[in-house]
Amino acid sequence: MSPPLQASSRAFARGLFGAALILLAWEFAARGLELPHYILPAVSTILAHMASDASSLLSAGRYTFIEAATGFAIGGLAGIASAVLVSMVPASRGVVLPIATAINSVPVVAYSPLVLLWFGIGMSSKIVMVAIAVSFTVFLNTIAGLDRVDRRQAELMRSFGASRFAVFWRLRLPTALPLILAGLRISTVRSIIVAIVTEMLGAYDGLGWIIYQAVLRIDFVAVWAAIAVASLISLGFFALVSMVERKAVFWT
Repeated sequence: MSPPLQASSRAFARGLFGAALILLAWEFAARGLELPHYILPAVSTILAHMASDASSLLSAGRYTFIEAATGFAIGGLAGIASAVLVSMVPASRGVVLPIATAINSVPVVAYSPLVLLWFGIGMSSKIVMVAIAVSFTVFLNTIAGLDRVDRRQAELMRSFGASRFAVFWRLRLPTALPLILAGLRISTVRSIIVAIVTEMLGAYDGLGWIIYQAVLRIDFVAVWAAIAVASLISLGFFALVSMVERKAVFWT
């Protein structure tokens, strides 16, 4: 096994061991202190509920993941395209960057009521909300990555007759790729969070809708079960994009 794979395997094993210790401590604390469910249910109780309600949780999890993944793809493409446009047309930077910064300075959840009003409480509004959240993160990361290029390298390529597009494709984009993919990796977790929070404000299905309904029923074990499913989805999504990142920017 190669050294990078060995390091990844060791890190994965340490992560599993740490998670197991936390879950064991959680279980013993909840059982030993006889904590009520509304404070902290035992891990075994949550797992039992997940097993008994597996079909609805899996259906809701699939619904939420579709919203998050679709919004993630749209937002990622929009963020990269906007950053490339600003980079290729420097005159637009002074207009676009202040607007993007001003919009991004407000928590994205604050836009939820307006988006729900415009697009309804179906899947479309959640996709739009996720796309908004992801696009700003990827946009700012892409801009930072494109600005990292050494000007002397760009000038050297131009002195050999390279076109503006050639400089972008062969120098600026590879230089920016690590930051672009880092922004996409960070946005995976954010996309799940935004989808769930928007579902809690109005939805027909999804993990956020299950959490909202469980709170109304004062069923806190169901809330924790939905949170556990959301965490597993986030971890899987994060791991998938991290794997793509390692393959795409292998030189780092």
